[in-house]
Amino acid sequence: MLNKNMRKAEIEDVLDGRGDFVKIDYLTRYLKDMPPHNMKKFAYLKLAEIYEEKKMFMDAAKMYKNLAVNSLTFKDKIDYYILETKSLILAGNFDDADKALRKALNEGNSRDKIEIYKVIKEFYKGEALKLEDSRKINHAAKIYEKLLRMNLEEDEKEEVREKLIELYEKLGKRKEIEFLKRV
Repeated sequence: MLNKNMRKAEIEDVLDGRGDFVKIDYLTRYLKDMPPHNMKKFAYLKLAEIYEEKKMFMDAAKMYKNLAVNSLTFKDKIDYYILETKSLILAGNFDDADKALRKALNEGNSRDKIEIYKVIKEFYKGEALKLEDSRKINHAAKIYEKLLRMNLEEDEKEEVREKLIELYEKLGKRKEIEFLKRV
């Protein structure tokens, strides 16, 4: 078992060779012991990694949110809120992803805000392409729909609209195709 006086190497030794769900249990109990600040961040990071590997993206997002809250620098807060946003996107929870994105934007200056928005926009695009390649057309269409509602340049909007029409044709969504052609 883990205790709050352990160091990173000792924690790694205890976790080594254990199953993912045992690791989750150990780390969760460890966090309840109120460890020092730096060790708390370490435990949250370990949990986030495990949750991502297990494709438990909502739980990973919670860990990144906890990391952001426990971070001292604006840069760290922004980075962890971006990771929270990405995890929520992977979970398909776009409303909460928007909230996490707003938190990241609130932490940054005007230059940071442009970069943060660009990173998330590119992440949406990349994820949509991955889903298309793996033939998850309906989920890809949802991501493109979300992208269309984002603040995009006109050429980007047109590209997304064309992709969406293509996916709607594969899905047989005639009404949506007609609507997009009129917009």
